[in-house]
Amino acid sequence: MKDLTSVIAAAAAFAVTAGLGFVVIPYLKKLHFGQTILEIGPKWHKDKQGTPTMGGIMIIAGVLIAVCAAYGYSAASGGGFFTDMHNPYRLSVLLAGIIMALCMSAVGFMDDYIKVVKKRNLGLTARQKTFLQLLVSAAYLATLCISGMKTTYIPFVGDIDITSGAGLIFWSIALMFIYGFTNAVNLTDGIDGLASSVTLVVACAFMLGSGFLYNNGMNVMSAALAGACVGFIIWNAKPARVFMGDTGSMFLGGAVVALSFGIGRPILLIFAGVTYFLEALSDIIQVAHYKRTKKRLFKMAPLHHHFEMCGWSEQKIVLVFSGITVIGCFIALLPIIFNL
Repeated sequence: MKDLTSVIAAAAAFAVTAGLGFVVIPYLKKLHFGQTILEIGPKWHKDKQGTPTMGGIMIIAGVLIAVCAAYGYSAASGGGFFTDMHNPYRLSVLLAGIIMALCMSAVGFMDDYIKVVKKRNLGLTARQKTFLQLLVSAAYLATLCISGMKTTYIPFVGDIDITSGAGLIFWSIALMFIYGFTNAVNLTDGIDGLASSVTLVVACAFMLGSGFLYNNGMNVMSAALAGACVGFIIWNAKPARVFMGDTGSMFLGGAVVALSFGIGRPILLIFAGVTYFLEALSDIIQVAHYKRTKKRLFKMAPLHHHFEMCGWSEQKIVLVFSGITVIGCFIALLPIIFNL
């Protein structure tokens, strides 16, 4: 019989995330955990003032419960996920990835808490957030190293030794890679349904990629993430009834990074996560260009706000950016499918 573990994970994550909306959203409203819209944002976003935020806890619960449910199903049916979890390295990589995503989410939660409860719009300072994110990233990489990660795969080149010589530079690059992409996902969460839709596409790509690589742990995690994103989109699509907040976007960022490292091909996230990359790049370029010329290159950064200012609807931006992500994911999958 075909192994349905990943289907169980996706379905459970969807059901839990979507179902929690009926409980979590009214509770967030009761606590007055509403989004504060900054004056520097598009004026029409003022209509979103007070929309419940920190809804990312729905996604987190969906993913965690789904992974546990998938493990139980796999244990009962003797599936590949249960077998994989008896491999010390694969078990360590899965748990380290989940814990890293949760720790990133904890940083996001602190940021949300300060904004929403303490009424300090800017949340954690840039220095505080950077320190905590780099600390989490370093701990994650240390865990992978201790667990036995010795190579990383480069398309058209093959496995690169990262335990000695020039290969050691991988770890410092990886540190900034994790930090950068986690924040890039956070930047992508700026309009209704965008971050969850883009991450859905990325999660589906890693589900396919991990399937080709027979990596059952990452297959289950990516399926759970995809299911949770669909469940959240029900509540987050325009007009959004809840925002994920930094609590959710930081978790998504940590999760997609964990998936890329989990299959041993973090470099592929540059292509699969092309939307995240462009969002972050537009922000960096805007700041650098303004400091040099005192003029803005984009009407507003990050990139999705530029297109908003150009007259694009939020739905159009979500559709186009998701389409670009599909193309990037297709390119990312080619080296895996054809073993390049």
